[in-house]
Amino acid sequence: MPALLVVIAVTQAPFFITAYYSLFRWNLVSTSARRFVGIKNYVDAISDPVFLKAIGNTAFMTISIVIGAIAVGTLLALGLQRSFRGRAIARTLAITPFFVMPVAAALFWKAGLFDPTFGLLGWSTSALGMGRINWVSEYPRLSIIILTAWQWSSFALLILLAGMQSFPVEVTEAASIDGAGRWITFRRLMLPHLRPFFELTALLASMYVLENFAAIVTLTSGGPAYATTNLSYYVYLEAFSAFDLGQASAYGVITLAIAIALVMPMLKVVAGIFKSGGRA
Repeated sequence: MPALLVVIAVTQAPFFITAYYSLFRWNLVSTSARRFVGIKNYVDAISDPVFLKAIGNTAFMTISIVIGAIAVGTLLALGLQRSFRGRAIARTLAITPFFVMPVAAALFWKAGLFDPTFGLLGWSTSALGMGRINWVSEYPRLSIIILTAWQWSSFALLILLAGMQSFPVEVTEAASIDGAGRWITFRRLMLPHLRPFFELTALLASMYVLENFAAIVTLTSGGPAYATTNLSYYVYLEAFSAFDLGQASAYGVITLAIAIALVMPMLKVVAGIFKSGGRA
């Protein structure tokens, strides 16, 4: 009971406070006193074009990042599943990006890769005759997607590699004896086996990428013209730039509702994986 009370106090109390604030018109830089407005903040949120744009940006970047991370993670898992000298070192290096602090990773990519003068990508495009491209300025959303997908590809690698290692060796050997090549074995046998692992990876990654903040604030600060502003960053702008705590709280509650909509299918997928023992 004491542990349960602590968990409730830490997780639920902030939510109820936020929901309470969302019912008030409360701007810290306004001379007007805080007043109760009911659901007006929610109505204003639905009619706010920037907030709707932030929802669209969040959906587009989340889907793109998750697809990119799973694609790269699958290729890495296929390569690291095979036996070769130095595989243990290669696996360790492959999962390293996931343990790098998001702000540190964003700063490294901004200065070491995306910078048109000193960055590796700028040098590469110049060597190919395309000129030195300023990735953050010319392709801000793509830059965030590439950076975040790179970090989460190692997370996808961990789950998918575990799924590949749980695939029965006898099935692979039987398929080889029957004349099935590697591609047929992977497409007809391995992919159905990996389906719950793909679903679990996609849902877990989506939950965390939905709250992507460090890459946006470090690379683009939500610009240009809110082109890379997602829900988390827009809530931050409304609370700590506009100082409108009531409206920011309403945005936060809506963002939480979207996150909960992702949590429910995630719990079903996890429960299904445990029931099936990790097999499709």
